[in-house]
Amino acid sequence: MTALAGRILTESGPIFGRITVENGRITDISTTVGNDGPLIVPGFIDLHCHGGNGDDIMDGSLAARRIAGFHAQSGTTAMLATTMTAEPETLRKALLAVAEVMADPGLDSATILGVHLEGPFISAEMLGAQPPQTRKVDRAFLDDLMSCAPIKVITFAPEADEAEILLSIARERGIRAQLGHSPCQYETAERAFRHGASGATHLFNAMSALHHRAPGLAGAALAHADNAEIIPDLMHVHPGAMRVALRAIPGLYAVTDASRATGAPDGTYPFGEVTAHKCGNGLRLADGTLAGSCLTMLQAFQNFIEIGLEPSEAARRCSTVAADYLGLRERGRIAKNAMADFVVLAPDLTLEDVWIRGKSVGR
Repeated sequence: MTALAGRILTESGPIFGRITVENGRITDISTTVGNDGPLIVPGFIDLHCHGGNGDDIMDGSLAARRIAGFHAQSGTTAMLATTMTAEPETLRKALLAVAEVMADPGLDSATILGVHLEGPFISAEMLGAQPPQTRKVDRAFLDDLMSCAPIKVITFAPEADEAEILLSIARERGIRAQLGHSPCQYETAERAFRHGASGATHLFNAMSALHHRAPGLAGAALAHADNAEIIPDLMHVHPGAMRVALRAIPGLYAVTDASRATGAPDGTYPFGEVTAHKCGNGLRLADGTLAGSCLTMLQAFQNFIEIGLEPSEAARRCSTVAADYLGLRERGRIAKNAMADFVVLAPDLTLEDVWIRGKSVGR
């Protein structure tokens, strides 16, 4: 049995108190006398993470292990391993590697909850930094991929799913089907939301933009989506647009879209079939297109506060909303019987410690 004290952002509100942990779960939360100590927030949950510190999820099981360990050091306690558009056999190998890591997770690593399949069911006209290996939805192929690893989220373009096969499978299997990487018109996206699309991938990026006479996919998401990702690195989305999204979409949550360049030195990195150049916090293709991000969830939390969110709301958008989106009531919150996943912060919001499954990751 272990305990941790400080200013705690519990599910029912902030308190100064003590968390008691046993066997990886919270067994008690008690109020104590005092008004100082570290800020303790729920462990961050990243539902869109490709890589970090030189590794990419597509590189195999060893890379996936290192990525989960790297992001744990900046507060990510659970994540979805996110793939890229690729040839079928390459995708199968990547998913099998993720399943291998899920079966034997590292002690000091973020828990890999499953896979976010970003492509190949996207538009060739809105690739972003994705490789040009797009394809229409095929039930047999999708069934094959789902047999390799637990797929929790799929990003797709509605024009790649005209028969709504993917939407049907998502309803059957409890998969979150998100619109993204598409130049579709508002009406097409609105229909997909009505028929079961559950959210939008990296809102405003790699999608048809909002214009007052042509609202596009972004406008449809703001008008109809209950959930959406956003990349709060202050590069992918202007703070003003982030505030619009926060007002419009109740289940807006932060993701990193982190790449292999996250945490790595400035320079050139392979990104699928192309290369991207990292300079500071930016990662771009030769034509200037943003190629994923160099964000961590700790930076996402800090940036939310920088644009005006209270710590409790920033924590909710970096933890609780993502957990609820996947139906994980035991994660993303500090509450009795929940997983003992915490981020411990100093008063200036710098990182002091990370706990995963009731143990410090030993930063």
